Amino acid sequence: MTAGASTDGRDAGLRRRLWWLVAGRGAVALLMLGVGFLSAGGRVAAGAAMDQRGALVAVAVALAALTCVFAALLRFTSLPLSVQAGAQFFCDVIAVTWLVGAAGDLHTPYVALYVVVISLASVYLGARGALVTSVGCAVCYTSLTLAEAAGWVATGRGVEIAAASTAELLTNVGLYDIAFLFVGLLAARLAERQARSDVQLVAATHALTKLRALHERIVESIRSGVVTTDLEGRIYTFNAAAGEITGYDADVLRGEDVSLLFGQIKDKIGAALDAAHSGALNPRFEADCLTAEGLRLRLGFSISPLHDEGGETTGLIITFQDLTQVRALEETQRRQDRLAAVGRVAAGIAHEIRNPLAAMRGSIQMLRAETDGDPAQAELMEIILRESDRLNGIITDFLTYARPRRVSLAATDLREPLRETFTLLRHSPETRADHVIEEDYPEEPVTTSVDSAGLRQVFWNLARNALQAMPEGGTLRVELRRTEAGRVRVTFTDTGQGMPPEQVERLFEPFSSSRTGGTGLGLSIAYQIVRDHGGTINVRSREGHGTTIIIELPGNPKA
Repeated sequence: MTAGASTDGRDAGLRRRLWWLVAGRGAVALLMLGVGFLSAGGRVAAGAAMDQRGALVAVAVALAALTCVFAALLRFTSLPLSVQAGAQFFCDVIAVTWLVGAAGDLHTPYVALYVVVISLASVYLGARGALVTSVGCAVCYTSLTLAEAAGWVATGRGVEIAAASTAELLTNVGLYDIAFLFVGLLAARLAERQARSDVQLVAATHALTKLRALHERIVESIRSGVVTTDLEGRIYTFNAAAGEITGYDADVLRGEDVSLLFGQIKDKIGAALDAAHSGALNPRFEADCLTAEGLRLRLGFSISPLHDEGGETTGLIITFQDLTQVRALEETQRRQDRLAAVGRVAAGIAHEIRNPLAAMRGSIQMLRAETDGDPAQAELMEIILRESDRLNGIITDFLTYARPRRVSLAATDLREPLRETFTLLRHSPETRADHVIEEDYPEEPVTTSVDSAGLRQVFWNLARNALQAMPEGGTLRVELRRTEAGRVRVTFTDTGQGMPPEQVERLFEPFSSSRTGGTGLGLSIAYQIVRDHGGTINVRSREGHGTTIIIELPGNPKA
């Protein structure tokens, strides 16, 4: 906070208080005048009471006029506020002196108004103002009393003062002056202490604000998600990284149960709190989370108790990270290891089976030519030939998978193989009237270095699998985009039956097909082709909500 801003803040506060002083002066003064008028009228003679009432009316009119003047000064002039405040209290001291002189009693209760003025001066003018005001009150009261005693001024108290002895008069004046000065000193001391407290409070508030802002910046800068909850598990704060990871807005989740993100974690909370109390290592947990868009994420998180200043546990702090990509890479590595082993075995078995299979097929064809036309035998031989062809196709797929052909890269606009693939798909017998096929490509070419034939095989396999996952009809959508990182992304989305997590995990493994009659090699080969391009292929699926397959390829075409 700058000095100029601090000064402006003080001036605004003083101006606001002066408005309250102006507004309250008339009401309080008139109320005190009324009380004093009634009490005075009951203790003095009727003629004196009438004179006193006239003086009080004059004072009330003067106060009303001063209130209007002070309000106009505050509203329409740029006179320094400290000068305006001093002028108001000077007029207040004069008004109180007038009231004291108009009273018909040596010990008039209006003298107590001096104490009120001194106290208010300490609030508005500070320690120095309180001392000056107390001295001014003592001087005015002493001067008034001595002038009345000397007969220089004719007031309502003149008779009582003339009848009082010199000792009584000096005692009365001395006690009141001492009281004024004592109240002034006390008010000055309190004002000085209040000023120091205000400065310390402002400094502490400023430091606390800076510290709070620093803490907020630190929390918001952490790239891990940070969620705080109460002991019931209701979300209290939600940092920016948490929103980026989950896709939820902090205002939407505030007050919601934390199970919305991490599932049922009561047992995990208990284990984490027990570990914290015992001083053991904070355990790590993992859970599946559905984002605001309905995508499934794998989150790794830890839970810590949130303590207040007294050390009492008031809530929980949950920090989490998105492990989806890490787990996908780990699974990719495991899958590659399994596929490499299967490929080596498949290559050896395929060679050992294909030669005997060819001899068996040739022998069956010769026997079928020499049969005497028995229909039963002919049917059996036809079954043998058909199944041998299917077995030979499986072996061919295995050899393609185990010993893929060399990738031949060339600059290709990926819109073309996609359009050709989906043109064939629309005319395929597998496409029915209740299948809706949507294509979304950019207007400008999306050119990169790929093996066009290999990618056509990938697109065809993925599209056919999507149609087979929609036996009751649905929508298949393909989208082609360039990412911010410069890669090329092809997304296949269907509204079919979806898959459970265990099936997704084994989707690209050989013989993992859940379709009757399928070998499960189509997606394995697609996975291998994408990998040979230096790309990635990922699957997101929920049972009953369809499947999304995302292919990312390097985006820079080679010269």
